[in-house]
Amino acid sequence: MRTKVWAGAITGVLMLSLLSGCGGNNNNNAADGGATAGTNGGASGSTETTNLRLYTYGTEEAYNWKHTLEAYEAATPGVKIELVQLSEKGDTQEAFKKLDLEAASSAQMDILMFSDAAGYAQRVALGMAEPLDEYIAKDNYKVEEDYKVDTHLDGKVYALPGKFNPWYVLLNKDQLDEASLAVPAEWTWDEFADYAKKLTKGEGAEKRYGTYFHGPQAGGWMEFLKLKLENQPQNSEFLKADGTSNLDDPNFKATLELRLRMEKKDKSSVPYSDMISQKLAYRTQFFNQSASMILIGSWMNTEIGGTEKVPLNFNVAVAPFPKNTAGDENGLTPVTTDYVAVAAKSKNKEAAYKFVRWYTTEGQLVQGKNIPAWSKVTSDQVEGIIDTILTGTKNPEKVDKKSLVDTLVASKASAIIPPATYQAEVYKAINEEYEKMILGDQDVDTTVKNAKERVDKIIAANKK
Repeated sequence: MRTKVWAGAITGVLMLSLLSGCGGNNNNNAADGGATAGTNGGASGSTETTNLRLYTYGTEEAYNWKHTLEAYEAATPGVKIELVQLSEKGDTQEAFKKLDLEAASSAQMDILMFSDAAGYAQRVALGMAEPLDEYIAKDNYKVEEDYKVDTHLDGKVYALPGKFNPWYVLLNKDQLDEASLAVPAEWTWDEFADYAKKLTKGEGAEKRYGTYFHGPQAGGWMEFLKLKLENQPQNSEFLKADGTSNLDDPNFKATLELRLRMEKKDKSSVPYSDMISQKLAYRTQFFNQSASMILIGSWMNTEIGGTEKVPLNFNVAVAPFPKNTAGDENGLTPVTTDYVAVAAKSKNKEAAYKFVRWYTTEGQLVQGKNIPAWSKVTSDQVEGIIDTILTGTKNPEKVDKKSLVDTLVASKASAIIPPATYQAEVYKAINEEYEKMILGDQDVDTTVKNAKERVDKIIAANKK
């Protein structure tokens, strides 16, 4: 199946190569294919400068590049990093298109940054990234131990993770105090549901719900249909790594049962029909205090202290993604990260790797813009970054910083499962079956059966 999936993409890149001629990034001209200002690429004993080109979608505002790269160059004499910004506005789709054009040209490429697991897996399949396993073995560490995101693909490592954006639960601490509920350091989905029930208050238009789930909708926000899959170390997706369906995992059915119970029996979650018909937004639901808890990604770090557009009028706390059972590992959650790779066409792979390793460890602290995926980062260091982030909000004093820091430090990602090219079809089918269930047209068992049958047909149609 994988051969078929990538055949078209590889052909496309070859065609781009023919069309792009001598190519290159017009705004960042270095000698095409040249890696150094000198004759030997910075070989041992050379006084020549090694020039490395870093391709990124990250903006200066979001990534503090000038300061970060200057720090590396100061600490690594003889190495210069040239930044190639693929999108002025940080648009990842625009960046990927430009990156693919550059890869198909004769332009020098040394360090590549991918914005998501799908983009990472796709470009590994196209041969754009160099395996890092030999360098990692030489440095004597394991990715799954040194980082909170395991970047293995088919048994090899092609990138190291940079930033770390886990999902968590935002809590209205005032409403928790009113209900005599503590801020959880770890908890299960049953406990989450119990909290939601106790936090629900009132009736009709003035009703306050315990929680609000912002999905699924139109095949998007599908995280909300994988609640009891996503906190597992393996097989956390609707599809397994081998491309087969994972919908017979009991945790998929258990997720459907949880959603059904909370909305229909406990009446503690905002009705799905309201979310769709009223086009509800998670920020509004939480900050207007219509829902006491929301499950969301930690991109909200920059907003939880309130903004001009969405002010904060209550105290906020943070709890980790819930577990299935009390004995499960704490902190496993959906995570987004940057995948930082060495370009396969680089003529200075070792120098490029050294930068990648530095950038994804000490460099993240120097950058100071995001929580690092590096597991060696201490609570104090995370706290310093959070202080900086919260300072940019209107009311940082209303955020329970300790609960936020503790949650971020405890969070970790499950193993990557490369997304299929037909992932959108899978999402749409599962979303449609869920809607039938939540709107009362079929029961849970029928929903699981129909969803699995439809997904199996989609998988079969995309095989050779």
